[in-house]
Amino acid sequence: MKQMLLNKIKNKEIIVGVVGLGYVGLPLAVEKAKAGFRTIGFDIQEEKVNSVNQGKNYIGDVVDKDLAELVRNNMLSATTDFSFIKDVDFIAICVPTPLDAHQQPDISFVRDSGIAVSKYLRKGTMVVLESSTYPGTTEELLKPILEKGSGLKCGKDFYLGFSPERVDPGNAIYHTKNTPKVVGAIGNDATEVIATMYRAVLEGDIHEVSSPAVAELEKILENTYRNINIGLVNELCMLCEKMGISAWEVIDAAKTKPFGYQAFYPGPGLGGHCIPLDPYYLTWKAREYGFHTSMIENSMIINDKMPEYCVERCYKVLNKQKKAMANAKILVLGVAYKNDIDDYRESPALRLIELLNAEEATVDFYDPYIPEYRYKGKTHRGIEAIYPDVIKSYDLIVIATAHKSYDLEMLQQNAKAIFDTRNALKNITDRNNIELL
Repeated sequence: MKQMLLNKIKNKEIIVGVVGLGYVGLPLAVEKAKAGFRTIGFDIQEEKVNSVNQGKNYIGDVVDKDLAELVRNNMLSATTDFSFIKDVDFIAICVPTPLDAHQQPDISFVRDSGIAVSKYLRKGTMVVLESSTYPGTTEELLKPILEKGSGLKCGKDFYLGFSPERVDPGNAIYHTKNTPKVVGAIGNDATEVIATMYRAVLEGDIHEVSSPAVAELEKILENTYRNINIGLVNELCMLCEKMGISAWEVIDAAKTKPFGYQAFYPGPGLGGHCIPLDPYYLTWKAREYGFHTSMIENSMIINDKMPEYCVERCYKVLNKQKKAMANAKILVLGVAYKNDIDDYRESPALRLIELLNAEEATVDFYDPYIPEYRYKGKTHRGIEAIYPDVIKSYDLIVIATAHKSYDLEMLQQNAKAIFDTRNALKNITDRNNIELL
């Protein structure tokens, strides 16, 4: 099986299947197809499938003309019919791994995908899980599902591995094609073949590890590292406010050290699919071994309470104007979890808006990338534009996401007060109406 697959990779005879056409799956499917491998994508959302088949992009990191050309040349297509699995040689599972209502891992999408794949899995197939998850998911959950449903034996009839996604929406330098990739599979042959497949598609280094569990844990480490360091500067930020010191100036001074320090910055909370969620996967798994990840859990507590802290700061800013929070008109700028993208998954701005509304403020939002968003089952629409008269009509402007398209001088010149949680206005000299996080 090993040599057969290596030959098919070399000759571009592998047919690729991608399960899940979201922020991870669609860019991966496009790169596989661009590398010369016929690719079929699957998604349960019919609108996504129709968009792909029409050559219409809905993910910011995918180039529109690339998608359209691949579809036109029959190198990429999409379906809602899981039976397509029987026709492919390489299967990448790129489905969500959210938290449930109790902040515990929800791996139902991985489980359901595994069950569906197992019904059509055939000999000589590579299966790779790319969804961020806890160590042991591939071997303890996915492997038994695939073997039971297919009647095949892992390592003998099919290869199974884990290769974590490393997607950073909006990153102008690193994207799917040139970001280094980690591969861990069950058995040396599986690792070699799966790594060879990725090398045939991607430009970034392919780093092989000894098992899926190592690859699963390293992905969690990447984002837990960021969670902890952001928690550190968020706590420092709260202390600096009490001491009358600018945390931003402190961090900028510290980062002049050319070794031993990496700058992280405070903000209204954590957003995106990975950084706010991955530590929960690790702490949950750690309890299975009677181990408590105290440092990780403390950073999570700090980061999770930042929206509440920002509301407290809004109270103080309004108090300086002799304005009560109740019935105050507040405009939140940005609901995306980071600047210059249209992704609001786990964005702290949504929680911030919810909390301000709970304090009886009148809250609007504006985001040039997101005209509306859904949160807790409700759709929220933003205002259509910001200009001087609009800004003047609010008691407080809160910059929750620092999109580069904002006219910062216009904001400063017309706002009664600005609470800047991102230091977006750092280059504005007149700061009388600006309060920094």
